[in-house]
Amino acid sequence: MRHNLAARIGVWSAHHRKTAIIGWLLFVVLATAVGGASGMVEMSESEQGAGDSARAQKILDEADLDHPAGELVLVSSKTAGGWKEAARELAAAVENTGEAQKIEPPLASKDGREALIRFQIKGDSKTAADRVQPVLDAVRDTDKAQPGVEVHQFGQASAEKWLGDLLSEDFKQAEFTAVPLALGILLVAFGAVVAALLPVGLALTACMAAFGLLSLASHQLHLFQSTYSVMFLMGLAVGVDYCLFYLRRERDERAAGHDAETALRIAAATSGRAVLVSGVTVMLAMAGMFLSGLMLFKGFALATILVVFIAMLGSVTVLPALLAWLGDRIDAGRIPFLNRRGKKGAHESGAVAGAVLRPVLAKPKLFAFGAVAVLLALAAPAVGMKTEQLGMEKQFGSDASLSVAYKKITEAFPGGPEPARVVVKADDIDSERMRGALAKFDPSDVTVHKTKNVAEIEVALEGNGSDSRSKNALAHLREKTVPAAFDGTGAQVFVGGELAGSVDFNDQLKRGIVPVFAFITAVTFLLMLFCFRSYVIAVTSILLNLLSVAAAYGVMVAVFQHGWGASVLGTEAVGAIEGWMPLFVLVVLFGLSMDYHVFVVSRISEARDRGADTRAAISEGIRRTAGAVTGAAAIMVAVFAVFGTLSMQDMQQMGVGLAVAVLLDATIVRMVLLPSVMALLGERNWRTRRPRPDELDTRRPRREAVPTGARP
Repeated sequence: MRHNLAARIGVWSAHHRKTAIIGWLLFVVLATAVGGASGMVEMSESEQGAGDSARAQKILDEADLDHPAGELVLVSSKTAGGWKEAARELAAAVENTGEAQKIEPPLASKDGREALIRFQIKGDSKTAADRVQPVLDAVRDTDKAQPGVEVHQFGQASAEKWLGDLLSEDFKQAEFTAVPLALGILLVAFGAVVAALLPVGLALTACMAAFGLLSLASHQLHLFQSTYSVMFLMGLAVGVDYCLFYLRRERDERAAGHDAETALRIAAATSGRAVLVSGVTVMLAMAGMFLSGLMLFKGFALATILVVFIAMLGSVTVLPALLAWLGDRIDAGRIPFLNRRGKKGAHESGAVAGAVLRPVLAKPKLFAFGAVAVLLALAAPAVGMKTEQLGMEKQFGSDASLSVAYKKITEAFPGGPEPARVVVKADDIDSERMRGALAKFDPSDVTVHKTKNVAEIEVALEGNGSDSRSKNALAHLREKTVPAAFDGTGAQVFVGGELAGSVDFNDQLKRGIVPVFAFITAVTFLLMLFCFRSYVIAVTSILLNLLSVAAAYGVMVAVFQHGWGASVLGTEAVGAIEGWMPLFVLVVLFGLSMDYHVFVVSRISEARDRGADTRAAISEGIRRTAGAVTGAAAIMVAVFAVFGTLSMQDMQQMGVGLAVAVLLDATIVRMVLLPSVMALLGERNWRTRRPRPDELDTRRPRREAVPTGARP
């Protein structure tokens, strides 16, 4: 038997199981400890954006022009003036916390039934969320003590505090829900407690080590606040899947009659190799996000590459060592009715796959056309996809407490959309030429920081802040008003603000998606060509991936943009897809779909190398992998679906989009479209293919001593 890299690693780990196991544990502990000690560094507001809006914010950051975090409290009553006593008590309570400053007198509404109290949180606005809790408590206590009034608070510090707590709770919910779900699916797949615990344990330790290394790396590449959630999502799904593929193949070979050492060697050389190829493919696909030009995606890329690499490393090193050490104890904790195997290791799922495959292989043209039609129908809504950086109400839902407070305040005291912010930096902001340029704007909207040579100008925009009127007004400001005012001054002038930031971010995404797409398609093609020595398989891999991605886009647009079935999923339509979602989903799905594709096609290739014709090889390969693919897909769908239940709209979109894509990929694509297309292509599947020197001949295994622990 000839060895590939995965087989050599597996044999070494089995021979040196103590070294492999202890080394893995030390690595996880050390990485976790170092990362915990270093802490995570989040990206600044200017680093989150792109274009002129990011440059404007960077000028303010470099000038250290910090605006204190402002807070608004609305006190309303059923009668005019009924809020006065509550407003006095609230202002006094807020002042007594010692955390507030510049508390303004209550501003009454037109009908006199509402009052707005404005104040600021003392200190640096970037850390105001850490100090706002006493103020929140004071407002809440006043609200409870005044039953005749209604109190709502909204502001920079309170919103950041609320968001931080929400993300923390969501992450805990995801962790405590996804892990038991994955464990339950593995119990059904393996029918034994130890066999089910092993993949979950390895995936969790891989996530822990990746968390630590990512925290350390964040001091060089600052991260977005939800990056850890994305890392956990990917780490748990991929880590469990890799171990499942490896473990399932080893158990299948044992059940098929091979001795322990041969079964472990075959699993290492086949599933281990598939894990290496899949892991490298996923990592290279994720690396495409570095080409997006946005720090947000660079952080996502780094996080996913780290966790996939560590999960892959654990699957081909410590997993064989654990299998050799556990021996037959891997089946400890057997669950009645779930641990039954048929003759030669055939699984019930293989019989189901065979029943599905018979008509597919009998009429491949019909089923290929039907599968493509279904996927294109699902993808159709994606034609009208709209993207934007979702605002607070869309992001958290109209019923969220923060959204309700914001809506109540803006209804009682309408102020229009957030204005654009023109930031000006000059060598001498007080020069005659600069004073003349600034005089072209309303003096009340201009703030000059003479010592910093910086000026800020607030410019109101027409429209509701995100519609075409607002975007046209922003474009006119950037292309006409600002150049006309500052032409010849030599000053740096950039337009920022909420709308400008959203427009710049989307523009950068549109520019970045082309090089990212070109990179991941080229990488996928080359890796599939290297792995299977067939340009036909490489091209079909890309086309199948594109169909899966398009279908996922269509479902996301239908649910979250148009609201079709949104209430069933416990969410609501927001009229757009989060700006960073299409690119992220494209990259992730291109990478993850390789898990199934490499695993299935590798098994088909094995059967072909043993002399089976193409249709027989397709049937054997898919039947043999049906159980593992079904289990792996069920775990991924479950983990992603958990994220679809979280509070934030972007997490919901990501969870639902990925869950649907994996479900379609493991069913329609792998069970119907892949076999029908390969059957239609016949011998052309293997065009340009030559036998590799490392290919495994499973017909004549060469015995080699491998420690097997408790195995007889």
